[in-house]
Amino acid sequence: MRRRKYVEFEADDGTTLRYVQHPNGGGLVERTAHVHPSAWVSPTAYVDPGARVGASAHLDSGAWVDQDAVVAGGARLGAHTHIGPRAVIGRGAKVRDGATVSAEARVADFAVVEPDTVVRADRAA
Repeated sequence: MRRRKYVEFEADDGTTLRYVQHPNGGGLVERTAHVHPSAWVSPTAYVDPGARVGASAHLDSGAWVDQDAVVAGGARLGAHTHIGPRAVIGRGAKVRDGATVSAEARVADFAVVEPDTVVRADRAA
């Protein structure tokens, strides 16, 4: 019996989204997202359509990179973080456990977002 190498979900608008396991960590990456091969994507993390994750980025357990968001190279997302749609995480930035970066918000290069913090689009970190 052959195992499927992908998982499919139906989006709210009825389209089918197909996620494949990233080779470095096994997390789920939607087929239109781009995750650098050197990035670590924890088995329970996932990356939504159109998102981009750079070289040597690290996504811990339960991290969620939402649609069209960007996580630059060397950034680290802690456990159970959420990077909102079209948000940008700068190079080498750290988003600690439980933090949320809202839609269209920006986190500067090498900035640190403390645990359980919410970064809003009107207040860049």
